[in-house]
Amino acid sequence: MKIGLLPLYIKLYEDVSPSRHDSMRANAVRIADLLRQRGVNVVRAPICCLRPDFAAAVQRFEDEQVDAIVTLHLAYSPSLESADVLAGTALPIVVFDTTPDYDFGFNYGDKVMANHGIHGVQDMCNLLIRNRKPFLITAGPWQHPQVVDRLLNNIQTAAMAHKMQNLRVGSVGGSFDGMGDFMVPPGTFGMQVIPYEAQPEPSKAAIEAEINADNARFVLGKLSPEVHEQTVAASLKIRSWLEQDRLDAFTICFLGITRADGWATVPFLEASKAMARRIGYAGEGDVLTAGLHAAIMTAFPETSFTEMFCPDWAGNRIFLSHMGEINVALTSQKPLLAERNYIFSDTGNPAIATGCFRSGKAMLIDLAPGPEQTFTLICAPVTLEAPETPSTASNTGWFTPDSGTIGAFLETYSRLGGTHHILLSYDADQKSLRDFAQLMQWRFAVI
Repeated sequence: MKIGLLPLYIKLYEDVSPSRHDSMRANAVRIADLLRQRGVNVVRAPICCLRPDFAAAVQRFEDEQVDAIVTLHLAYSPSLESADVLAGTALPIVVFDTTPDYDFGFNYGDKVMANHGIHGVQDMCNLLIRNRKPFLITAGPWQHPQVVDRLLNNIQTAAMAHKMQNLRVGSVGGSFDGMGDFMVPPGTFGMQVIPYEAQPEPSKAAIEAEINADNARFVLGKLSPEVHEQTVAASLKIRSWLEQDRLDAFTICFLGITRADGWATVPFLEASKAMARRIGYAGEGDVLTAGLHAAIMTAFPETSFTEMFCPDWAGNRIFLSHMGEINVALTSQKPLLAERNYIFSDTGNPAIATGCFRSGKAMLIDLAPGPEQTFTLICAPVTLEAPETPSTASNTGWFTPDSGTIGAFLETYSRLGGTHHILLSYDADQKSLRDFAQLMQWRFAVI
């Protein structure tokens, strides 16, 4: 994560008490060093007092492509000097409301000047709200590790929002005609959609190396060398394109994968591998869910694309699956790699990696488009149960909603407009998702 640290101060104090400048600067340096020690890449701006100072600092942060701005009030700072600049940047804002001294008791001595930034925070946050600029805030003593943990969580969430607003999503094979729930206008959230560009055939050595890696990674089922080789060749073309165009996510519509367009088979296998490498994915031309997947995985890599397929009314469970894609890092047993009979477009049979989502607590996540370019981020805590048996030739998973019966769950999900493409995450947490929605100015709903 890379942040811009913005120290806020007031010119009045610089004029009447210039000797305090060095100690104020030392406070900013201390917080920058604290964050660096926790693995954050910090771009620290000089102390800012007036609007031109803030404008220059924010421009620098944008030029250096930080993920978020972290504000730090060194003392009171009048909000009209900074608020318009902060409201005008696309970068997310994280407010760190802290002071140099841990204690401020009855005998506070000369500590006031260094420790009264909290009402500067209040002034600025009011103006940010009035300017419709969302922000996250962490308040507490910097000396406490748990406070820094909360700050880091907010920075991580801000990085998700920044990714969501700067997505490069690839599209292969067009989109599934008639599927409407995930369709959004071009340019939504500033997303760039990049069509597939034909890639050269991979070398024999590259294909052999990938096949050897597959032999170690998967349990091999019924799979001819020819099908394995043509699947790996198609997969490596996708991988080359992802790297060439620096894509955050991609989508494959299997109906558009044909021999006429140079595809010997459908590269489902690369979708499953790419998800394990923290590249977002969704099927059937769904750039919205693919992009959401990429954003979520900046913070929560144990996340997969999937769908709710069938209700088990008797067992109060819902069956998860998709045709040929699963995050292969999340299966309960070693994934199976086998040939799949394929009849949906004019191309050959693919090798597909399959498995069952592992048991454990998880979160279902969906971004539901609404009227007039509104969105609802839906999350649902669930419990997954996997049989202790080897992976089968289909992608599977079974969950029980923590909220109660699957009937009530399905009713609520559709009342909220939940789409049929979803994400399953083992490491996402409800607070981070709520804060993510706040930064994106989406509705947030928990089932």
